[in-house]
Parts: sequence; structure tokens; C-alpha cells
Amino acid sequence: MSEELAAYDPYALPPEDVQEPPRSLAAALLKIGPGIILAGTIVGSGELILTTSLGAKNGFVFLWLILFSCVIKVFVQVELGRYAISSGKPTLGALNELPGRIFPTHWLVWWWFGMMLCTVMQLGGMTGGVGQVLQLAFPGFSEQITAGIVQLVPATKGLFAARPELVWAIVTCLAAMLLIYQGGYRRIEWLTTIIVVSVTTITMLAVAALAWTDYSISWNQLASGFQFQTPPAGMMTAFAVFGITGVGATELFYYPYWCLEKGYARFVGRYDGSPEWEARAKGWIKVMQLDAWVSMVVFTISTVAFYLLGAAVLHPQGLHPEGSQLINTLANMYAGPFGQWTRILFLVGAGAVLFKTLYLACAANSRLAADFVILAGAAPAGVAQVRLKIIQRFCLFFPILALFFYLVLHDPKLLVQLGGIAQAITLPMIAAATIYFRYQKIHAALQPSRLTDGLLWVATIAIFFVASMMIPQQFRELSRLVVNLF
Repeated sequence: MSEELAAYDPYALPPEDVQEPPRSLAAALLKIGPGIILAGTIVGSGELILTTSLGAKNGFVFLWLILFSCVIKVFVQVELGRYAISSGKPTLGALNELPGRIFPTHWLVWWWFGMMLCTVMQLGGMTGGVGQVLQLAFPGFSEQITAGIVQLVPATKGLFAARPELVWAIVTCLAAMLLIYQGGYRRIEWLTTIIVVSVTTITMLAVAALAWTDYSISWNQLASGFQFQTPPAGMMTAFAVFGITGVGATELFYYPYWCLEKGYARFVGRYDGSPEWEARAKGWIKVMQLDAWVSMVVFTISTVAFYLLGAAVLHPQGLHPEGSQLINTLANMYAGPFGQWTRILFLVGAGAVLFKTLYLACAANSRLAADFVILAGAAPAGVAQVRLKIIQRFCLFFPILALFFYLVLHDPKLLVQLGGIAQAITLPMIAAATIYFRYQKIHAALQPSRLTDGLLWVATIAIFFVASMMIPQQFRELSRLVVNLF
């Protein structure tokens, strides 16, 4: 990262770096990337665990709703990207300009800080999840490492005996720190693209291969997923489906930062009112839209594939991935149709999926946290090296904090629930802010079509409606978890 930022500040808009947008689809595809990083964040514990569980419990009935959820929220994402490119401002900087500010830093920026802490608790659950998966995959390796640690520090014997996955959780934390501390945008995009393409391809092949097993998916089963209905007493589950699939609150915060680091706003340049600026802005916004919709296709394919595996393999057997048997049940989703040799493949793949989401979230949170520190007045604005140092420190801090939360609150379900509530409350806020940017901040020449406007309103209304239904239910579930914990 230091070499990359030594050459330029990705958040600056120097006139010498202005570029004309690509003229062909092939050239534009070479300029995408932020959306793939976002897809890497999305295809994580939600798709691997929650979406598969939905298929296992409900069969194919929610297939239509998953597709709707994955598609409709992208319109909010695109409008945030549009404003970031036209203004050169990342998410928190844009939110800080909203009306209703009482303090020097807008209250919604402070709200993000609180939400971020809750979602880092969620990352603690992912850290522990990677540890548990790799412990099941390679128990002998962790035993050797544990023996070495205990020999050096005998006082840790009881801790590692009670929680053998802790070794892998620590290794996961260190690996994330090593990857993102010196990893600039290009390394993150390159590595994430490889993992996302690999996971998506393998999952698609697994679904296709079901045709040669006892769990083949018929056209009638697929058709049952498009009857636009919910099972009896399944409305709360339907709301949960909308909440956990597709783009979430944290991803909406992340996306403008990745767009800026890719260089979209930099290529457009600072607004000068000229026809040339408008032409460049329109061109690069089209590239961003292509990026967003390509990523939507990628994470929708992955989400639907995990859902179909749960519906086709686990649902007929009455198997529900939950509790202490969660990972084993998910592993049987592959071992049942394809044989026991796929169990280790699933465990390694699950570890890669969770680790990918962990390091991407830590990298993105580090950029937002650096912006927060600058907006709060704790660091000077517009100094690239200052921002770099703050980002690097947070790249070390967030993985450690995630591990700390897992050690202190070692119930992953509680951690995920806390993060889920925080995101459920925040999603309507960011959707409302997007509406404000659309009608109050976007230059007239860059405004979207009426169709896009209409779908943006559909997404916003759906987000508000689902949040009003889900948030009370999530608080009730959280209270039950807390009571059971103590």
C-alpha cells in the first residue's frame, strides 16, 4: 500500500490524471473491480450459512424473493456510486454534508461508528468460524501447534484444551493483518477476484452435478420457487430473506470507497461545469454501473446456488444447519450427493469464504475509520501519508479486535445477531440519504432515467417496510440469546 500511495492519493482529484472513459464493452470490462470486491464481501457467512439454511428449512419457495432482494438493492448502490464519482467524496464525507448536523461531525457519521463496532463483533464470529472449520479439516495440524504453544506458555493449556479451534482463529487473525497491512487496492482486487470466481464456479458446478445424483433438481421444483408465495407462518422468514441476501448496509458504505480507490472519480476530475467534464462523468458512471451489475450477477449466482443446494439436498432429508452440528450438516450437503471426499473440499472452501469476508471487511472498515478520524478533526484532511498511516494502523487493529470479541463473546450466533440488528437499523438510513443525494446533489446532466428512479424508490420502500417488520423481531431474539447466555 505504501508504494501505491507514494505515487498518488487515491482520494485526490489532480487534473493531470483525468482520463477519457472506455468506448467499448470489452474495454469497460477491463475497468471494473470495486463490485467484485463488494461481491467478495457479500458472499460470506450469510450465503454460506443463512441462505443455505433457508433452503434447508423452506425448500424452493423463496427463490423468487432471493432474486428480487439481490437485484433491487443494487439501485441504491449505484446511486451512491454515482454521487461518489461526480463529487469525489467517499461515503462518510458525503453523509457529513447532510442537513440536520448539530455537531461538527454529522450524527449519521457517529451512528456509522457504532454500527461498525457491532459489525466487528460479527467479524469475531467469522474469525471463530474459520477456526472451527479449519480445526475440523486439519485437526492434527492444530494439535501440533497447540503443543508447541503450551510448551512455551504452560498457562495456556486449559484454554486451548477447551477451545481447540482457537489456534486457527489466531492464525486467521495474523493472516488477515499480513494481507491487508501492505495490500493496496490492486492486491485486494486481484486476490478477491480469484477467490470469488473460484467459489462461484465450484458452487455452480456442485449444483449442476446434482443432476447425476439422487438429489437432482426438476423444472417443477424450480417453478415452485416462482409462485410468489410464502409458506404458512413464514412472513418473518420472508423478511429475513430480504434482509440477509444481496447488498447490505455495510456494503453500501464500502462501495464508494472502492470506486474512489479504483480511480473512477480521479479519471473524471474536479467539477468545472464544462461539457467535457459532463461527458467524462457520464462515461465513468456507465463503467461503474457495469461494475455494479456484473457484481450483482456474480453474487446472485452464488447466493442462488447455495440456496438450491440447501433446498435440494438438505430439505428432503429434514436436515437443518444449526447449533453445534451446523458445519457438519453443511459438509454433508456435499458429502451426501458426491461422497465423503468432498467433505474436506467443503471445509477448506468454507474457510476461504469466511476468511475472504473477514479480510475485506477489515480492509474496508480501515478506510472508513480513517475517514471518520479525519472528519472528527483528530487528523488533518487532504494529507495522503497521514491517511495511509491511519489506514495501516486500523488494518492491524480490526483483526485483533475481531479476535478479541470472539474470545470474550465466543458465541458466534450472538455476535452475528448483534451485527445483524445494527445493519437492519442502518439500512433505511443509508437508503434515505441516497434519496437525498439523488434529488439534491446530483448534477442535472448526470441524473438517472425515470425507470432507474422508480426502481430506486421501490428499493427504498421495500427496505423501510422490511426493517419495520424485522427490527422488533431481531431485538426479541437478541434478548432471548442474552438471557440464555447468562
